[in-house]
Amino acid sequence: MRLVFRVASGTGPATKEVYKLLNDLKLDSPVVNTLVGYSIEDSDIVIVVGDDKTILRSIFELGNRGVPVLGVSEDPTRGFLSQCTINELRYAINNIQKGMYSVEENTRLEVRVDDDKVVPAVNEAAIFPHISATLMEYTLSINDEMIWRDYADGVIIATPLGSSAYSLSAGGSLIHHDAPVFEIVPVNSIDITRRPLIVPNNSVITIDGVSSRHGVEVVIDGLARLPVKERIAITKNEVPCRFIHVDGPSSILSKIEKKIHLAEELLRIPPSAKLIIKILEYEGPLTYRDLVKRTMLPERTIRHALNVLVSRRLVAKKPLLRDARQKLYYLPTHLSSFNR
Repeated sequence: MRLVFRVASGTGPATKEVYKLLNDLKLDSPVVNTLVGYSIEDSDIVIVVGDDKTILRSIFELGNRGVPVLGVSEDPTRGFLSQCTINELRYAINNIQKGMYSVEENTRLEVRVDDDKVVPAVNEAAIFPHISATLMEYTLSINDEMIWRDYADGVIIATPLGSSAYSLSAGGSLIHHDAPVFEIVPVNSIDITRRPLIVPNNSVITIDGVSSRHGVEVVIDGLARLPVKERIAITKNEVPCRFIHVDGPSSILSKIEKKIHLAEELLRIPPSAKLIIKILEYEGPLTYRDLVKRTMLPERTIRHALNVLVSRRLVAKKPLLRDARQKLYYLPTHLSSFNR
């Protein structure tokens, strides 16, 4: 068995900590900052050091290789997908070497766009207009049976693991991670009868007749954006994502309670603030001017929403490196872990 370390940065503190640990344990393990094109064997375990987005990106880079992943958080507080912190990594490696670990399998989506490109998704496939705050039209079918025609801000198809991510903040249900189902969540539909729908995970979910004034795209786990011309077909990916656990049963259920409290906090903020969170989630850090352009909301509304978000610590800000007079707004770790 070989341990392969994947870190977000090749020169950051976490990388130095990993090299120090490998030296202390006398391990000859490769350390890489991407898994794209890297030769991974079936017997390998990939240890990913970073936040939940880094872990998701690593699984995305692995494609359908199905290699078990141990998520390691750089922060004292574990992310949703991480099993331990960087300070606990030595203990985790010792347990892995002794065979004292388990592997949890989680179902993924297989997303086929316009009968062409196929990509896997751990959490969700989020289908939205290219420009925020505009409506899109689509038809939902399950196993070739039409369910509804809808006008909405978008629609999310989520796995059980992803049900506690973006779909939860959009009004979806929490689903036990072992349940053999997928969830379909309309986002801000103009028809109040359009509610979240749970379907068996052996279903073929089709979103077709897709249209919007500015075009439509599908966002995979907040990582990959693909333009959609007409149709998306979603099925169960035959290769699950696999997570290493070194402390007995999965810690996912214990983390859901924290997400529920955070979801309740998000329900109390105005719609403009929710829109800003969604845009920061998928666009990354943005300046005030960027947010005005992306949301197309009045500047007064943007200022009020940012004041609410910053005061509640749902959004953080820091000076822009190239111009300290401007601020860069971004999602703090606890909220990016919530959405991802």
